Amino acid sequence: MTKGAAFVVGGTGGLGSAICRRLSTEWNQLAIGYRSSHEKASAVAASLPNSSCETLPVACDLSDRASIETGIRETVEQFGAIGTMVFASGVDIAQPFVSQISEEQWREVIEIELVGFTRIVSATLPYFRAQGFGNFVTVVSVANYCFPPGDALSSVPKAGMEALGRAIAKEEGRYGIRANMVAPGIIDAGLGAEFLTSLYSPEIWETQRKRIALQRFGSGEDIAEAVAFLASAKAQYITGQTLIVDGGFSL
Repeated sequence: MTKGAAFVVGGTGGLGSAICRRLSTEWNQLAIGYRSSHEKASAVAASLPNSSCETLPVACDLSDRASIETGIRETVEQFGAIGTMVFASGVDIAQPFVSQISEEQWREVIEIELVGFTRIVSATLPYFRAQGFGNFVTVVSVANYCFPPGDALSSVPKAGMEALGRAIAKEEGRYGIRANMVAPGIIDAGLGAEFLTSLYSPEIWETQRKRIALQRFGSGEDIAEAVAFLASAKAQYITGQTLIVDGGFSL
């Protein structure tokens, strides 16, 4: 039995929308966080398999603390409580080697992903503490366990997000608050789908596919299932953990 609403930051992206669709089958209330397109959030709401799930498109600009605080407050006012806060937002980046990354590139991705996540946490924790329950599920990266060259710009901020997730689990567990992470491998959804078509050659991607134990790239639905599990009461005794969902890529 779920309590409160599910809130998905980055809910209009390829991966975020898959998570929204999956969560709608278990949660009766869903806030779909978007940065700039209310229309995309409304389209995601219209695509949910559970038509009885009450939805709320929520403007949530990760670079703007006031936007985040307003969005979370409006969600609580609408639904009464937030049961899970899912962070599935990311920056559209290339895959330069460390020696090629400029300070501006570092600042952009760290500001949106890592600092943006700290803003979400700071704005959400007071509500979680007051209601005595709540959990964070954060989408990170398998690169922190099996590093592919060129992925530092993506994986470094996500390593910080994982560390923050473990800190939340350790410090906030006494208040009934959990925090876990999902680390996708190569996924044919969202930014992952763009990488498969815009980065490298088909031959390189085929070589990568053969490295995967299950011999296929993951789908948005694969990641959404993992997120839904960690967000649910089935995972009520799991906190501070990272669930690697990569088909065996990191083995």
